[in-house]
Amino acid sequence: MSNTVIKVENIGKQYRLGKVGTGSVASDINRWWHIARGKEDPYLKIGEVNDRTQKSTSNDLVWAIKDINFEVKQGEVLGIIGKNGAGKSTLLKVLSRVTAPTVGDIKVKGRIASLLEVGTGFHPDLSGRENIFLNGAILGMSKAEIKSKFDEIVDFSGVERYIDTPVKRYSSGMYVRLAFAVAAHLEPEILIVDEVLAVGDAEFQKKCLGKMKDVSGQGRTVLFVSHNLQAVSNLCTAGLLLNKGGLEYSGNIEECIKSYIVSSRDLNLSSVAKSDRLKRTNGHVIFEEVKPIKNGVENWEFNFDEDIFISFKAKAEFDCDGLSLYMALKHPYSGEIISNFKTVISKQKVSKGNEFKFSVTIPKRTIRTGQYALYFALGDAEVKVFYDVVDENVNLPLLNIDPTSMDVHENSGFVSLPFNFKLEI
Repeated sequence: MSNTVIKVENIGKQYRLGKVGTGSVASDINRWWHIARGKEDPYLKIGEVNDRTQKSTSNDLVWAIKDINFEVKQGEVLGIIGKNGAGKSTLLKVLSRVTAPTVGDIKVKGRIASLLEVGTGFHPDLSGRENIFLNGAILGMSKAEIKSKFDEIVDFSGVERYIDTPVKRYSSGMYVRLAFAVAAHLEPEILIVDEVLAVGDAEFQKKCLGKMKDVSGQGRTVLFVSHNLQAVSNLCTAGLLLNKGGLEYSGNIEECIKSYIVSSRDLNLSSVAKSDRLKRTNGHVIFEEVKPIKNGVENWEFNFDEDIFISFKAKAEFDCDGLSLYMALKHPYSGEIISNFKTVISKQKVSKGNEFKFSVTIPKRTIRTGQYALYFALGDAEVKVFYDVVDENVNLPLLNIDPTSMDVHENSGFVSLPFNFKLEI
């Protein structure tokens, strides 16, 4: 018997933008009367365009997702990533049978528990206790089965004091705590979790990630959507990358994340990027070129045993007091600074029209293999005033150090410091 629990074949979901029928003749007449008098349509609905940068017309038919094909094996933890509007939530709704696909076929083996948004599956007027039994019944569990899990659910959620209070009085954090506890503990064969964990605090998010690992370890399957790439990397074994409603990559989770980051962050020092940078800096000295050099040509891929040589070109657009370079290596998921570097290029006054060429070399065997976002800034001698900055607002360039070029025993920590050892006998 095959261990495939979800098989998706050519599914697509289409929506019509603009006017939607009101559902009654009286409301249709009311809509016509408002429009005839030049007033706004009182029943106007806002549709989502898959490519959010494109203007739509009122009669547009758009595909929220299209031509999606993949399989999920039993016990697999599948991470689904992509930009806002890529179709992630639509895909989960189709898989959860909240909405039907316009085209395509889905085969699912086993019970599905979904946590798609805060409050999904809960009746607001029922208490937390009653909603636990309601959700269990929806999943096809007997009352005795639900009772055997009840104390564990309440303990995990941390809302014991309010378990007999109607859930409409819960905060969003309490709501999602109980909802996740119910979904994870009622033993579905497939657990589907959308970005809702972002509502919880750090402690609860850690508990949830741990519970999802436990669920997959018991042979059950998890589908997880999140913008927290660190969590996706730690939890998932496989990945899907969606872009504008289509499937861009399916396979290894690290390669999936790498594809996503590369498509999201591309160094661009064109006039468009320059104008955006100058909105946030004074533009007295600007970067004209930033590129790593390997064997005489630009290359963003290096091995662990190679020096990383980065060359810069900059030009003074105005007179200014001194010039310094600030550069930082940042974690590609969290944005935390791993290492930084600052040097004074000139303490003397810099005149308009001056051009500068300089470089930075990162010594070989000092940075662990992986991907690193690079942050660059030009400022005065003390870097108290920024002239130009290449940061998250412009899309940080990515430096990749080939993971096959480093021994396993060396692959711990982000940087390798030059420790001094002295032996005395």
